[in-house]
Amino acid sequence: QVQLVDSGGGLVQAGGSLRLSCTASGMDISNYGMAWFRQAPGEGREFVASISRSGRGTYYVDSVKGRFTISRDFAKNTVILQMNNLKPEDTAVYYCARAKNFYDIGSSLDGYDTYSQGTQVTVSS
Repeated sequence: QVQLVDSGGGLVQAGGSLRLSCTASGMDISNYGMAWFRQAPGEGREFVASISRSGRGTYYVDSVKGRFTISRDFAKNTVILQMNNLKPEDTAVYYCARAKNFYDIGSSLDGYDTYSQGTQVTVSS
């Protein structure tokens, strides 16, 4: 059974940092593109960042470029989202996602079929 378990969320002041981790079981992440999405209260799910199977390709939504970094730890079968210089508008539940077989990297919700349970990130001003 495929499962994505994320952790690392919390409450932080604006300008602070958090590191989210997503550990997979029942699958090898090196065979899939992976991504992070987020959803704020009353809003739809928004793409944040994605990483290719090899880890050499990354893609970010404009609002997080230069502040967030997505990476892979193949040995731990884990995808990481390092978030620096956090802003109140980053407040949301963050989900990691596994891409469908034909989809390596990108921002389309249709490209992903498995999500984690979500971890809350709250940034105070």
